[in-house]
Amino acid sequence: MGLDSVGALAIHEILSKLGPADTAAAGCLNKRFRDWAADESLWSKFCSDELDLSSPQDPLGNPTPTFKVTYQVWREAFGMYPWPLVRRVKRCWGRLKSWLSANFPEALATLRKGASEDEIKSLEKSLKVKLPLPTRLLYRFCNGQDLKREKVSGHLLGSPLGLIGGYSFYNHLVNVYLLPLHLVIRETKRIVHQLGFSRKYIIVASSTYGQKIFFFNCDDGQLYVGTRNLANDGEMIPCVPKELIRLVPDFGGSQQQDAMLLWLEEHGHRLHSGVIRLREKGEIRGISLFPEKAPHCSIAITNGVKVRASAVLVPEFSNLQDESEKFYFSYSMRMSLLPEGCCIYGMSFASCQLYRRHLIFRDNDIVVNDVNGEAVIGKFPLLHPGEEEFVYESCTPLSSSGSVEGCFTFVPGRLADPKGDPFDVELARFPLELPEYIF
Repeated sequence: MGLDSVGALAIHEILSKLGPADTAAAGCLNKRFRDWAADESLWSKFCSDELDLSSPQDPLGNPTPTFKVTYQVWREAFGMYPWPLVRRVKRCWGRLKSWLSANFPEALATLRKGASEDEIKSLEKSLKVKLPLPTRLLYRFCNGQDLKREKVSGHLLGSPLGLIGGYSFYNHLVNVYLLPLHLVIRETKRIVHQLGFSRKYIIVASSTYGQKIFFFNCDDGQLYVGTRNLANDGEMIPCVPKELIRLVPDFGGSQQQDAMLLWLEEHGHRLHSGVIRLREKGEIRGISLFPEKAPHCSIAITNGVKVRASAVLVPEFSNLQDESEKFYFSYSMRMSLLPEGCCIYGMSFASCQLYRRHLIFRDNDIVVNDVNGEAVIGKFPLLHPGEEEFVYESCTPLSSSGSVEGCFTFVPGRLADPKGDPFDVELARFPLELPEYIF
């Protein structure tokens, strides 16, 4: 074939198209091909393409001498798993960690290094379960979170650094984190066995005070969250569409997926797309599960007043046995004044203050509650341009899915010194519905 006349650059290009396995095989032909196949830039490309690595390091983050050694170490470490599934799980964790690094580094610092095969086998032996491959790999890459209670303004509270995030309304505060394997074992033995569940269930995530608990079924690969009736009769809601779960691998294993992998992939997508975001409340920062984008979040601007609103299912308060109050929702309404101020009567005012609210709740398009009264949760927020949103959060039960809409009445200036007549600000309709994925 006249290979001697072919330049090293051409061989390099050919090997880069062949991929890691064929490049390694080509290196066995002779000394010249061995040198070509050992080119560090080739293995740098393979590590970047398949493992999203920009520097040579092993699965625990320790540096390795070359990219070729890096690739070998990774293949040896995960040789018992389908390689396409390994790449998919690493990509899932990579997306989550990249978002945390850019937006929430204090939560990134809580993520533990991956568990060993021995640690996973110890869990399986202790709990008498067999983890599906996707969940095994998820723990191989990250063994949950290390959390402790935080002290804010002299008060001790559950950590707000949970990877999954949460919500709050009234005195109910929820923030969900992923349990490391030693807590999976402890909490499963403590709770699952008390509830009388079969041994196929393990606890994989929980709020810091245990109000909200996620159970993983090791047999069918589904993830569940407990309801209000969890303690009485073990009632739970599935968190991932059942039709997406596939535990029988295809030829390459790339399509094998359980609820844990799908759940974390969807969570990463929601974070990166801005559907959910960080929210700061005083000194506390945490991931808020209230949607920030349409169609699950409504936005309306009236006379310079902006109102954003959305809702989230509260499974731990839901009661599937009560048809009239089957699902419980928390809703969040965020009010702010645009930089140009309150514009009405052809004039601009530097402030406006809430006076009344009128909220219409629908269940299956039937009006079930019409609230018309002063203030919100006893407050009359005074809005100024450029200030943080005033956040009003409450809750309501429904039999299935529904919606909320209405208006808020403001006065220009302030209630004690109005600069004109009251005016209505639209609260655009937003849904209260059972989501495909429950977090």
